[in-house]
Amino acid sequence: MPSYDYPFNERIRTLLRLEDLFTKVLHNIEYEHEFIHHNVLLSLFQILDIIERAELKMDLLQELDRQKMVMNNLRGNPSIEEQVLNDLVTDIENAARPLRNTPGKLGQTLRDNEWLMSIKQRSVIPGGVCEFDLPSYHYWLGLSSERRKHDLSIWMSPLMPLYDAIRIILHILRGSGATSNMTAVNGAYQQMLGGAKPAQMLRVEISDDTPCFPEVSANKYAINIRFNSLDNAQRPRPCDADIDFSLTLCNL
Repeated sequence: MPSYDYPFNERIRTLLRLEDLFTKVLHNIEYEHEFIHHNVLLSLFQILDIIERAELKMDLLQELDRQKMVMNNLRGNPSIEEQVLNDLVTDIENAARPLRNTPGKLGQTLRDNEWLMSIKQRSVIPGGVCEFDLPSYHYWLGLSSERRKHDLSIWMSPLMPLYDAIRIILHILRGSGATSNMTAVNGAYQQMLGGAKPAQMLRVEISDDTPCFPEVSANKYAINIRFNSLDNAQRPRPCDADIDFSLTLCNL
């Protein structure tokens, strides 16, 4: 089922953006064509831009430590399977350890690579990485796919502890809420929110054969979901039919 995540705050928004970029990098790095590896580098540069603006390392470590404490407090609960709990605590420890042992600022070794930074600076210029602008980069793209994969793996290596921490935190977040089956009457749904602990993320899932997508407007007080479709010119059009979907409010 297609799923759509909608973050309620900047912290979760940053984690989702990084998860999306890491997923694209790790998928495309396995291909061999030089143009795909060029796109890998562009996504890598976007990751560096995001973590340059955010103090993620300490925030992620604090969240992992907090989740470990929460999980340990659940021990002995008859409604919690002990092996599942043990596996989750182990995953948290395995994600926290390399991140804690990463020296200095996240991604600093890549920022110290003058060759990579020269490409990054030119990449923000439309058409700025042509062969006459960066002949050394053009030469690298012409090397064997094995060489390019090797280099890309080395450059990604210092960022992998970050990805592992983000992956386990978002896994816990997505599994934290109860899922309810809802219907958007005439393609629209609204729900008021309350409670002492506001949601941090909303998840919407629809069936594969539903020819529309949700657009979400939400804050700590209310949720508004409007389902739209695309016409032949890719312009959004409201769906006027009743749409069945599942809704999950997630919170760490």
